[in-house]
Amino acid sequence: MIRIGELARRTGVSERSLRYYEQQGLLVAERTPGGQREYPEQAVDRVIRIQELFAAGLHSKKIAQLLPCMRDADGGPSAIATPRLVTDLVAERDRIDRMITDLVNSRDVLDEVINAAARERGQAPQEREQTSQEREQTSQEREQAPQEREQTSQDRG
Repeated sequence: MIRIGELARRTGVSERSLRYYEQQGLLVAERTPGGQREYPEQAVDRVIRIQELFAAGLHSKKIAQLLPCMRDADGGPSAIATPRLVTDLVAERDRIDRMITDLVNSRDVLDEVINAAARERGQAPQEREQTSQEREQTSQEREQAPQEREQTSQDRG
């Protein structure tokens, strides 16, 4: 068993947040005779999973519904996972995808404004670093290009 301060230190989450998680039913603590909270060792994985779900944009009520259906250690489905869980998770993923699309569009508009302002001042356009996803996509496109050229030449012959 670990105390709240140790759990906070090991997960990088404030004690206040841990108490909130407990209040929301996301985390369970036992109490010592002196009233101090003690958590099982598995609480470290649980808190990390909760943080990941919050970072994905889920709210505490949705997380409370999902957590019983997920294994803490690997995030995989537990034995009580239901088809509704899958439906809910697909809906959340679709919502996140829409947010990503909106953010990419906003970034592109910002890039246009930055470059227009740079050109007006006679500066070179500002290059933006590629994201890891963009680098991977570019790499995949380069790998596919020779295959596509080969297929095209075979189609002609």
